[in-house]
Amino acid sequence: MSNIPPTPSGLRGAVDLSSLVDRAQRSSQPPVGAPAPAGGPAGAVAPGTETGADLTVPSLVMDVTDQTFQDVLQLSTVVPVIVDIWAEWCGPCKQLSPILEQLTAEYGGRVVLAKVDADTNPQLVQAFQAQSIPTVAAVIGGRPLGLFVGALPEAQVRDVFEQVLQAAEENGVSGRVTVDGAAAPEDAAEQGEPEPEPLPPHHQAAYDAIERGDFATAIEEYKTAILQDPHDQMAVAGLAQVSLLDRLNGRTADEIRAAAAAGPQDVQAQLAVADLDISGGHVEDAFARLLDLVPTVFGDDREALRVRLVEYFELIGSDDPRVVAARRRLANALY
Repeated sequence: MSNIPPTPSGLRGAVDLSSLVDRAQRSSQPPVGAPAPAGGPAGAVAPGTETGADLTVPSLVMDVTDQTFQDVLQLSTVVPVIVDIWAEWCGPCKQLSPILEQLTAEYGGRVVLAKVDADTNPQLVQAFQAQSIPTVAAVIGGRPLGLFVGALPEAQVRDVFEQVLQAAEENGVSGRVTVDGAAAPEDAAEQGEPEPEPLPPHHQAAYDAIERGDFATAIEEYKTAILQDPHDQMAVAGLAQVSLLDRLNGRTADEIRAAAAAGPQDVQAQLAVADLDISGGHVEDAFARLLDLVPTVFGDDREALRVRLVEYFELIGSDDPRVVAARRRLANALY
């Protein structure tokens, strides 16, 4: 997937959701408020939904899992579903998710947002080929459409929503959903959305640099923020995240994994594939890979592993039980 928004004519099965589609076909339970399947294959538009029949759902923003994603596939025959693959430790996710949620609300039931926690839903991460997060995709009529990777400014995200709606209409998916017990869309629009709190100056400068793909400047901005306030945990996490993006920039997953397989004791190759694992939400795999290597190397190589693991700990969060366990194991290996 790329960060270039798709054209409406580009609606194709860009990622493999076959196992999830099969699961949806076997399921006899439609999502809340959804019309019953008409007997056709998963992804076919149910009769009566092509022209925009109303549908009631609990919320326009839903948390979905590997087990419940079949509901998204069925719901996508009524309205396009935007899929946000995120993680709690991901700095750019914290910037992008509120934009996705705000725009979903503004479109008044013409789209639904499905949020996927990358740390707990490996099947969906793999199915959408989410090599880094945030990854944003859409599902229209049961068919996936890759949209973009990374945080984009609101104006560009709005353009993506418009293109998704156009693609949905061209594919016969033009329904609307309403939230059970919620105000009508026009009433909600009149209430307006609260203005988000402004970011601190160096955080904003780093975020702007990330949007431009200028990771070096973003790194310097976060370092400056940390110098000014060593307790700025958001800056520490942001620095770890953008450093990860910078290391992976311009490299392919196949290239990184091939080098790691060819050099199991090559510390730099193993660090690179651990970065790839972290970016895809495979936190425990990344920790285990480096922790297994720590007792086998010494000097600069061991220090490089220690520093990278500490960076990961900051990225994931010190309270995460995986970090607690990995930190204990690292201490035992070093001392």
